[in-house]
This record gives sequence, structure tokens and C-alpha cells, in this order.
Amino acid sequence: MQSHLHIISFDIPYPANYGGAIDVFHKIRCLHQKGVKVILHCFEYGSRKGSPELEDLCEHVYYYKRNTSFINQFSLLPFNVKSRINDELKKNLLKDHYPVLFEVLHTCYLLNDPDLRNRKKLFRHSNIEHHYFLELAKGEKSFIKKLYLQLEAFKLKRFEKQITYADGILSVSETDLAYFKKAYPNTPSVYLPSFHQFDALQCKQGKGEYILYHGNLSVSENYNAALWLIKHVFSKITYPVIIAGLNPPSHLTATINKYNHITLKQNCSEQEMQSLIENAQIHGLYTEQATGLKLKLLNVLFSGRFVIANTAMLSGTQLTEACAIANSPKEYIDQINTLLSKEFTSEEIERRKKIISPMNNEEKIKNLFSLL
Repeated sequence: MQSHLHIISFDIPYPANYGGAIDVFHKIRCLHQKGVKVILHCFEYGSRKGSPELEDLCEHVYYYKRNTSFINQFSLLPFNVKSRINDELKKNLLKDHYPVLFEVLHTCYLLNDPDLRNRKKLFRHSNIEHHYFLELAKGEKSFIKKLYLQLEAFKLKRFEKQITYADGILSVSETDLAYFKKAYPNTPSVYLPSFHQFDALQCKQGKGEYILYHGNLSVSENYNAALWLIKHVFSKITYPVIIAGLNPPSHLTATINKYNHITLKQNCSEQEMQSLIENAQIHGLYTEQATGLKLKLLNVLFSGRFVIANTAMLSGTQLTEACAIANSPKEYIDQINTLLSKEFTSEEIERRKKIISPMNNEEKIKNLFSLL
């Protein structure tokens, strides 16, 4: 078994309170449990700072300031790549000959560096980035932000060929796996769903007293999903609804405040969010972006009761049998009315356990070891 592994993370992955950070943090946690010494390299920006929790799990943690200077917008490289170029990162990678795992395309500047030519290098993606950025642009109301997202998508598409220098691609969904196999047939691609915090199913039996939608509400994909659900579904019922997540925009807050039965819970701690998830009766999930694997989906399937989701949310997974499917407002409302009075029983839990077994961290860590 490989004893050491470099992981280059696009962000500081703790607290693990959004999709990409959840995958990276719990991958590190599972590797640590198996005795792998992780050397973590992560980019520091925004409000996320150095983390004792990461330092407890890793052999060493290096932090690099991300250069978010506006001048980087004028590079032919994607801004998300250009802002993460760092000479110290390369120096630290060259201190040994251990394999390197590049977490998402944003960290892949060094993939084709001649000094790393003989190193084992794996590329992990969370989305097909240019698809994801174009979808974000569609949902963005600000002209400047929309233009930035469209331009970044174009640059990311050009930069994507960098992954041909990887020894393997780790795909989070079967849809994305098919894309990478077709686009880069000479680079081996494998299906490796996202890691998460659950080492066992922890759904509660019984009934809850509210419907929950949760996500990082600062991201247009998520706040637009919340707005769609409020406009077409939640505003048409009287059952209590909670919208929960990070940094909601003011227009979402204003929309929620129009309805007495809809409550906003913003910037909850991990413990508060987990309690909301475990105690809800129904999880209403919706997306217009069939990209990657939605970590909120895994979260509610491992720890929540009933789940209603549209087909885009389940794209590229084998999890459709674990959810009630709804694509139109009427279908959502009909499913809500059906599930409101149902008990989540021990039989439901056993059925859920069988359906989501391929998503177990234990299986994923075995697959990762085989590649290393």
C-alpha cells in the first residue's frame, strides 16, 4: 500500500461545509484511518484559515495564498488556475517522489511540468468545469458576473487538455465518466463517487415536522433551485418549510420573508445543519445542472428520511430508487402530499442501505488504493 500521498486542494477543505470541501476532507480522513500519510497543499483565500483539524489528519499541511489580483483576469489561463500558480507548491512537491492527487482542474497547472514527469499523478474532478461555469452563467443576473463566467468557461475548456498528462482520472459520476472516456480515450478514467462523512447509514425512524432544502446559497445553482421550489412548490402548500445554507443573497431572503410558513436558517454550524437534515420529514432537492455528483444528495440519503428529487439531480448515479422522482411542480406537490403522513420505518432504512451501498467510503478507498 502506498504510504504517502500529496493532495493539492483548491481550497482549505475544513470546515467541510460544501460539496468540494466535503469530498476532499473525508477522503483525507479515510486515508488517515488506513495509515496513509497525507501531505496536503491547499490555497488560502476568503474567510477559511489554517485548520488544526487538518493538521491532526495529515503528515504535513502547506498553505498558499491564492493570488486573486484582478490582473489575473487578463491571462489566457483560467482565472481559477492562474490565481493558484505558486512556486513554493512546486518546491514542496519536489522534496520527495510520492504520488500527487490534483483536486479539480483549478489545481492542475503543474500536471505537465517536466520536473514531475516521472511522478504518479491522478486528477480528481468534481464537475466538468466548462459545463458547470456555463450553467452558472445562465442563472446569473449580473451582466458582469455572467460575462466572467462565460469567459472562464471558454478558458477552462481550452485548459482541460492538461489532464492528458495525468495517469488517471477519478470521475464522481457515471455521466462524467462517459464524457472523459470519450474526450480523453488515452487517459484511464474510473468511477469514484465523492467521499462523505458517513461511515454508516444514520437515518432516523419516525416522522419529522418540516420540509428541508439546503445548500451553499451563495452559489447561483443553489439559490435558483431554492427560488424555483419556493415559487412553484413551497408557496403552494402550508406545511412548514426550512431553507438552510451559507450566505444567501438578499433577493432570496426577501422572497422567503414573504411566506410565514417558510423559514430561513443561514450559516448554520455543521452540527446545526446535520440536526436539520436528520430531523426533516422530507428533503426537497432540485437542480437545473446535471453536472457532477451533488453532495447534498448523499448527505440526505445517508442521514435523512424521505427525498424528492428531479432527474437532473440524480443524473449519472444509480440512486433513483432511493428517491421519489418529481420534475414538475404538480409532481413535487403530489409527492409531498403522499409522504407527509408516512412513517420512515426500519424497512425503509434497510431498503435505503442496499441501494446506496456503492457509495460507501470503504469501497471507494479500496478503489483509490488500487490506482496508487
